Formats: sequence, structure tokens, C-alpha cells
Amino acid sequence: MSVYLVKGSDPMLRDRVVDDLIGEILDGEDRTLALEEFTVPGRAAGGDEAPAPGGAEAREEVVAGVVNAASSPPFMTARRVIVIHDAGALTAADAEPIVRFLADPLDTSVLVFVAGGGTLPPGLTKQLKASKVEERAPDSEKTQDVLADSVKAANLKLRPDAAKVIAAHLGQDAGRVAAFVEVLAAAYPEGALLSEADVAPYLGDAGAIPSYQLTNAIEEGDSARALQVLHRLLTVSSPQQPKPMHPLQIMGTLNNYYRRILRCDDPSIATVDDAIAALGGRISSFPARKLMDQARALGVDGIREAFDHLYQADLDLKGARGIPEDAVMDVLVVRLARLAVRSGAARSGRAGSRRS
Repeated sequence: MSVYLVKGSDPMLRDRVVDDLIGEILDGEDRTLALEEFTVPGRAAGGDEAPAPGGAEAREEVVAGVVNAASSPPFMTARRVIVIHDAGALTAADAEPIVRFLADPLDTSVLVFVAGGGTLPPGLTKQLKASKVEERAPDSEKTQDVLADSVKAANLKLRPDAAKVIAAHLGQDAGRVAAFVEVLAAAYPEGALLSEADVAPYLGDAGAIPSYQLTNAIEEGDSARALQVLHRLLTVSSPQQPKPMHPLQIMGTLNNYYRRILRCDDPSIATVDDAIAALGGRISSFPARKLMDQARALGVDGIREAFDHLYQADLDLKGARGIPEDAVMDVLVVRLARLAVRSGAARSGRAGSRRS
């Protein structure tokens, strides 16, 4: 018997790995005869702690189906392939029948566990190692890397401006890259060299982006860019982030950012190592240096003003003045970006391209 574990945080990229793996295992055999797929229901619904209605019973049914399929000999094929999606949703109790099967498996069965839904139970993880599980994962989950590979496979070429605008537009949604490139391949002949103008009509909805891009834009004093990032954070979701960020979540990010700047506002902090120590030690030299530079540029008055803006925005979000949430956040972000410019703390856009 063979056992595989497919990892990866992006569901679409994971699914492509699973599809390729199944093709490799079956090697041309009929999927309709050899393949059975199961999806484990989640442990909770709507992000609550309470179990989803019927969740435990549904998982029991899925596990029973997995064990029954894995215990059955193949029909008209050399092997039977059983795929378990969202295997991380299994509880320790759920996984016990599968663990017992893996300890005494049927040689003609191939089990493919697909990450998602949570963390695999320790007992199952231990048994997978004992069964000499083979792990598979996407070569990369970075949008730029996936884009380069997909464009090459499609026999297309991108000018630098086109590659840049695609990566920026799709953001962290690397799983959308392959489908997007397929659209380009359908629209243009093989070997075509595409510019930004060529790809722009096919971009579609913007993808999710990391929250640190907001503080980067504020550091650069770029109000327009900061607003663009803010609106994207508030409206765009992704497979890794099923819901857009809430204004209070963004407030938490900004408060944490300026608290770290405040920690660096100390005359005794003379070096990057001093800043790293003041920040608790769990930070690399590049962001520590940035925070130290921001503290020096803003100074006591600038840092106090930043916290005044944050305090007023927090009150307004909680209804102090009846201002809409989106307007509160817009004003806050513009004020913070302008503060960076006035204090001389604004950095160049190139310096801000690296992660905070």
C-alpha cells in the first residue's frame, strides 16, 4: 500500500498537486473505476466553537466510507485510490479507524490525505510516518513563482510591466494564476510577448494582499497607495482569508505597529541589536532597523500625534461621532501617511517594497 500527504496553504494549488498525483498513480487507468474521493466536514461552523450541525456524525460517515473503500479490492484496475480532502478536520477519535487500517492495510489501496480543515491528529500523523508517507506540495505558493512557471508552460512571455501588474493585482491569490494564464493562452497565440496593456483587460477581481503593505505605504507617506491598500484589505477575501479584514482588525494592526515604534523611542537604543532586544528579540534586523528609524524620525511629538489619531479613530469606530466606518478608516490612514511626510519619516517606495 502507498500513502501520500499533500500539503500547501492554497486550496487551488493543492488541488492541482492532487490531480497530478492521481494521474501519476493511475498511469492511464480509468478514474471512474479506481478513484474515490471524500471531504471531511469541518469541526465547527461559522467560526464558532460549537460543532457544526451533524458534523460529528457526518465525519463518522466519511471515515466509514474511507475505511470501506480502502478495505475493498479494486475492480478492473490494478489499484484503488482513496483521496481524503480536508483531512485536518478529523479529530483524534474520528481518525482511529483509519489509523487501525493503516496498521494493517490492503496492498492494492492507495490513500491520499490532503491538508486543510485544521491540523492532523497526532495519532494519525504518527501512523502516517510509520507507513512511510510520501509528502507532496506545490513547488511554490508565491504568486511571482507560480506566474513564471505557468507562463512558461503556456509558451507565452511577459514583459516586466505585465508580470508586475499581474503579481500586484492577484496579490496572495497564487491559486488563481494558472486559470488566469489559461485565459491569456486562449486569447493570444503561442510565443506571444505580452505587455501590461495586453493583460489588463483579463485581470478580473483583485486578489488579497498582506496587511504589512498598509504600514509600508504609510511609512512612504503615500496617502493614495495607503487608501488603495486599505480598501483592498476591507473588501477582498482569499482561500487563506475567507473574510475581508474588519476595521477593528486593521486598527489592531496599526496599534501594534505604532506600539513597536514607541518601544524604539528610547535614547539608550543606539544600534539595531538594541532595537531587536527592545522589541522582544523575535524580529529580524531589517524591520527592526525600519522601526528604529521611524521612531527617530517621528520623535516624541510625532508618536504622540499618531496615537492621538488612533485613539480618536477607535472612539469613532465605536460610534462616538456617528461617522461611517469606512470614512473613519480613510481619514485615519491619510492622517498617518501625512504625519510621516511632515515629520520626515517617509521612506522611498523602493525601500518600502520589502516586508515590514
